[in-house]
Amino acid sequence: MTSLTFERHCDEIVSQTERLTAHVRGADLSAPVVTCPGWNLGQLLRHVGGDHRWAEEIVRTRATGPVPDDLVNDLDAYTDEDAAVLVPWLTEGAEQLSAALRAAGPDALAWNPSADRSAPVAFWARRMTHETVVHRADAALAAGARFDLEGELAVEAVEEWLEYATFPEAFEPRPDLPDLLGPGRTLHFDATDAGEWVVDLTGERPGWRIGADGTAATARGPVTDLLLYFYKRPAPGVETKGDTALLDLWRARAGFWLEAPEA
Repeated sequence: MTSLTFERHCDEIVSQTERLTAHVRGADLSAPVVTCPGWNLGQLLRHVGGDHRWAEEIVRTRATGPVPDDLVNDLDAYTDEDAAVLVPWLTEGAEQLSAALRAAGPDALAWNPSADRSAPVAFWARRMTHETVVHRADAALAAGARFDLEGELAVEAVEEWLEYATFPEAFEPRPDLPDLLGPGRTLHFDATDAGEWVVDLTGERPGWRIGADGTAATARGPVTDLLLYFYKRPAPGVETKGDTALLDLWRARAGFWLEAPEA
């Protein structure tokens, strides 16, 4: 399993934001973001900056319960953005979050949405790193820019997704979706430039491990494309074979945490 350091995450929140702003330099901020339906490019940037400020407040105050997230998804008022104002605001929010994380340290406790109690703020350093990465991909696509990602960041983001895919919300029965778990249900993800993972859906709850076993379905491609595939972003380098309906169901269930539009 790949785990970058807390300090690296703090650095990446800022550097990934800077790379995001580079993608949109000179772009039309009213352009639609097809991977985030209903948002234009300016609203996407507002969402990312709102995420950073939301997380910063949680970390800085050592929140013990949910903090209002109006800045994150209430974007109706931000349809006509000025890049000269928005870009510095976005960069400032990333720097403030990074500074708050460093001031707290990785082991300080604060609320996070994956737990009903306080947990180490290292969660926020990793989550906001990959939140920024995925939305950088969205911005690059909308602006017609090239998206590249360091392999170790992509691997960790893939494994973060696999971790969330074991949470109860990802497999408990739902009336609107078929059951996910069952005999013979194993998935193989082959990152041709980074490694391989197996997701086991045959037990009482999903599990995952590094490796390659006989599976019902496989998705194969460069690790960055696999990450985008998980997030249902365009991933032309990914090839699938076997039970592709199971792959799609797993992606839908594993992405439960994106349903209230965080992304």
